[in-house]
Amino acid sequence: MTDLLLDTTEQVLTITFNRVDKKNSFTADMYAALADAFTQAQRDDAVRVVVIQGHETVFSAGNDIADFLKAPPVSPDVPVFRFMRAISSFTKPIVAAVCGPAVGIGSTMLFHCDLIYAGDNAAFSMPFVNLGVCPEAASSLLAPQRMGYVRAAEALLLGDPFSAEAALEMGLINRIVPPTEVNALARRQALRLAAKPQQPLLIAKRLMKQAQASLVATHMAEEADIFGRLLTEPAAREAFGAFLEKRKPNFENL
Repeated sequence: MTDLLLDTTEQVLTITFNRVDKKNSFTADMYAALADAFTQAQRDDAVRVVVIQGHETVFSAGNDIADFLKAPPVSPDVPVFRFMRAISSFTKPIVAAVCGPAVGIGSTMLFHCDLIYAGDNAAFSMPFVNLGVCPEAASSLLAPQRMGYVRAAEALLLGDPFSAEAALEMGLINRIVPPTEVNALARRQALRLAAKPQQPLLIAKRLMKQAQASLVATHMAEEADIFGRLLTEPAAREAFGAFLEKRKPNFENL
């Protein structure tokens, strides 16, 4: 599909979000394609590393709200949750190149990447509460661990965005470079990983991840269940209605 470009070269699968006119917002079809891409890459010996990237002006604005509301994720088997499970359980290295806005799942998917390079224009945000829903992709577990509780509270409770510099200081990303250089840097690092002896590389990732792998899976499942239920509540209906009507939401008595 043209909204998602897949290219495997030199044992690196590069996944490019290619919906720039819509700020790389994700549709259900894109989530399904992402889930399939990770599932296939897991089985494919020709793929040693995966790179995910957007455009130098935008990584992803999160969900395409109109598409999202047509088929809300109210069951564990919907494409968005399949993608979350696929990326979180992926055993090979994942390198991310992030420029511009990374909103919602555009930020939370990064908790499951191994190396993250950002442009100096990157801006991260997780405004789930502001939309009447809860965090996803195990971010309610991983954000406090990585960012510290008080900074995670600003990001998840207030929905405050944070810059690339803040993300670097908190240890969420590896390096900041000019936006025009981010994808190339991610590619170089992916090729370095692909050239490593694979068994030790995969073992090293497994050993770093295994202590809380089951906890992440359990947390993600609980978030998904609550997320689906919250979508039917008045706060979410008001938040999404206000978004589509381009007005400020009114949460009084909600």
